[in-house]
Amino acid sequence: MLHVLLPNFALCGQDRVLRTWLVRGDRLPDAEHGYTTALGAHFRWPSGGLPAAALLREAVCGDAGGETWLCADPAFVQPDMTGARMLACGTLDLTAADAEALARPLRPLFGDRGFLLETTAPSRWHLRLPRDAQPPAFAAPDRVLGDDLLPYLPQDARHASWRELFNEAQILLHQHPLNAERRARGQMPVNCLWLWGGGRLPSWVKADIERIYTADPLARVLAERARVGIAAVRDFDPDGEGDVLLDLESDLRPEVHWPLLTRALKGHKAMRLDFASGERMEVRHAHRWRFWRKVV
Repeated sequence: MLHVLLPNFALCGQDRVLRTWLVRGDRLPDAEHGYTTALGAHFRWPSGGLPAAALLREAVCGDAGGETWLCADPAFVQPDMTGARMLACGTLDLTAADAEALARPLRPLFGDRGFLLETTAPSRWHLRLPRDAQPPAFAAPDRVLGDDLLPYLPQDARHASWRELFNEAQILLHQHPLNAERRARGQMPVNCLWLWGGGRLPSWVKADIERIYTADPLARVLAERARVGIAAVRDFDPDGEGDVLLDLESDLRPEVHWPLLTRALKGHKAMRLDFASGERMEVRHAHRWRFWRKVV
């Protein structure tokens, strides 16, 4: 089967090919929204949520074994009438010097709690925690983007200290002089660290797919550890067969990809579409005969 990861349904346009699939295909129960959730559904690991932080750290530095990790990605949050909305995360065009300047006053804050703040890359930071640490299950950024972030923060009393830590980091970043410079240059300030993807490096990762076409770093590291073939999206073979995952979440071009997927469906016979907004459906080549389902 061909599995396709797509952006939020509202961003996919209303091409006639897609409309035809929506009318003639089989709608599946909606899943939890978010690209990371849809991606993780194609892989298995020993237990718990997807340990994205440890996997991404290991891919870059090779030192993730032995401890618990959290992503602590630089983000921009805009206050509004009802709360605070996350508008960007991990995409703020920071230089290595910017990252170090912003991280410097935060290190004592985390260090007092036994955590080490690591600027793994300018836009991807990590917290190195003790091995037995049990951080709360923060949502991945793609689930939070555009939403009020307050409901995604830990709500139970057991994790109140994490909420306090999050707020204290926001205060320090809000006061940082580099953010005033960024605003003056027309850039988004870094006024938040979003914590997510907690866990330890898994001893194994498995998958049922044979190949993945993607540019996403997390998708690539999962595939590498599961010994799944990896290729660029532009190299997707529409005439191939087998269990293949095509990641178009950040690279969908309807005028190119809908005709390409129509061609691919002939060889694969069945195709599963997973939208980042949670909608899911299965389309089979035989569904073309459902001509009584009119496409408008």
